[in-house]
Formats: sequence, structure tokens, C-alpha cells
Amino acid sequence: MKNYIIRRILQMIPVFIGILFILFFILEQAPGTPVSNMMNPKMTPEQKAELTEKLGLNTPWYERFVNWIDEAAHGNLGYSINHKKPVTEVIGDYAGPTLLLALISLAISVLIGVPIGVISATKQYGFLDNTLTVFSLIGISIPSFFFGLLLLKQFAVDIQIFPLFGLTNPLLMSTNPIDKIMDMAWHLVLPSIVLGLGSIASFMRYTRSSMLEVIKQDYIRTARAKGLKEKTVIYRHAFRNAVIPIITLLGFTIPGLLSGAVITETIFALPGLGKISVEATMTRNYPLILGINAMLAILTLLGALVADILYAIADPRIRYD
Repeated sequence: MKNYIIRRILQMIPVFIGILFILFFILEQAPGTPVSNMMNPKMTPEQKAELTEKLGLNTPWYERFVNWIDEAAHGNLGYSINHKKPVTEVIGDYAGPTLLLALISLAISVLIGVPIGVISATKQYGFLDNTLTVFSLIGISIPSFFFGLLLLKQFAVDIQIFPLFGLTNPLLMSTNPIDKIMDMAWHLVLPSIVLGLGSIASFMRYTRSSMLEVIKQDYIRTARAKGLKEKTVIYRHAFRNAVIPIITLLGFTIPGLLSGAVITETIFALPGLGKISVEATMTRNYPLILGINAMLAILTLLGALVADILYAIADPRIRYD
């Protein structure tokens, strides 16, 4: 296993560089430049050329890509002009709320989606199965921004149970850490539901499909013939063999939630990576865009690696030599 992990990490390096190359090329082809958002209409051509040279945009894009990779290898992801600080510091300032939102949404997705998927499979074609299937289709189909606005209208404007926006209540005067945690958790209820809805539906569908395939196997009929309880047959024998597709989905869900937080954080005005990603795109803040997407690329690659490791834990027959 150790040799396999080392080999996979080494294989991830060229893949990671390839992802960054494609992203760098796409940004280069996009209309507008960081300079165009900073130029004063009264600037002379000489001043514009000086500003372009100061930002390092007077060299070919492939040379800037090589320089960026070299700097990134030393921990320097560039400088965010809008925030007046290095990109690493900007990401560090805003990553906390996004990671917290993603982890809460992931927990909701797994704790709800997997059990109802198992229940749906054991009640195939019944009323409960059909109801849960309709729910999953709605969860996959409904746009997150539309669902988020509906929740805001119903629970933050009409009923006024949950806060309308933000991560904390600026009027909260309590210095008790418990009160602050509860206040933050209350602000994250609606965003977590919005971000986790699609994942709940996905986990439910994957679990149901995998369980239906497993419970028709001969060894499941043998286990039932031996007189084992139905819960033992389903959760100890069937579910463990059906968990592989769920692990695959789990490995890619976290980076998917982080990228999906762009819309959710914009709707609920949360101070996270999603919010500054939108701002960076609108202002052509290329160093920050590259830094955030580099982090997402690393998380995606690590998610695939963790999924492969979990395969061997879930199924002893899988070995990496």
C-alpha cells in the first residue's frame, strides 16, 4: 500500500501541472485583462505600458505560466491586487467558512442520502421507494440558486426563522464561545441544506442502485436461508459489498461541494472562497483565480487517492501491490 500511495502521488504531479496549464490557457483567452480594470481613461500609452510591465503581463503567457509554476513550488501563488496581500493569505482568510459549509453539507448528504438509499432498495417499487425516487430526481434537477432563493423567501423573509445573510450576527454582544458557535451554526442551516440537496439525491441514487445489484446475489439468498436477521443480511453482508460506488462518489463530493459553494455563498452572502471567486472573476484577478482553482485541483486529486485507499479498507479482496 505504501508503494502504491507514493506512486499515485508522483503520478498526480504531471496531472496537476496539466490542469493548471489548461486553466492558464483559458484565462489567457478570456476577454479583458487585469490591467483593463485598473486603467484610468486619462492614462497615457506610456503609463499603460508601465502598468503592464509592473504586473508582469508584457511577456508571453507560456513564460508567465512557467514562472508561476516555479513560484508556486516555493509556496508563492502570487499577489492579489484587490486585497493588497499574497494569494495564500487571502485563501487562508476565506477558506474557513467554505470548508465548514462543505463539511456540514457532506455530513448531511451521507447521513441522509445513504440510509434512504438502502431503505429505497429494500422497498423496491413500493410506495416509499417511489416517493424517495421522486425526491432524488427533484434534488438532482432543481437549480441550487432557485432553491436557495425559495428558502430565503420562506424562512428568512416570510417566517423570519433564519437569518437572511452572513455568517454571524453583527449585533451579537455575547462573548460566550458557545453562543458564537450556535449563532454561526444557525446562519449555516439554510446554506448547508441548499448545498447538500443535490449530494443527498446523488448518494441516495448510487446507494439504491448498488444495493439492488448486491441483494440479488446468491450469497445474500444463502445468508437469508441460514436464518440470519434481515438487518444483519442487509447492513452487514449486502451494504459492505455495495459501498464501493458510494466511496467513489464520496471521493469527488468534497471538491464538488467547494466549487458548488460559489453560488450558495453568493446567495447567502457568506464570506468564503465562493464569494471571492466571483469577485476575482469579475475583476480579472488572475493570481487569485489560479490559486483557488489550484487548491480545488489538489483536493480533487487527493479525493481520488483517498477513495482508492478506502476501497481496500471496505473490500479485503482489493490489494495494491
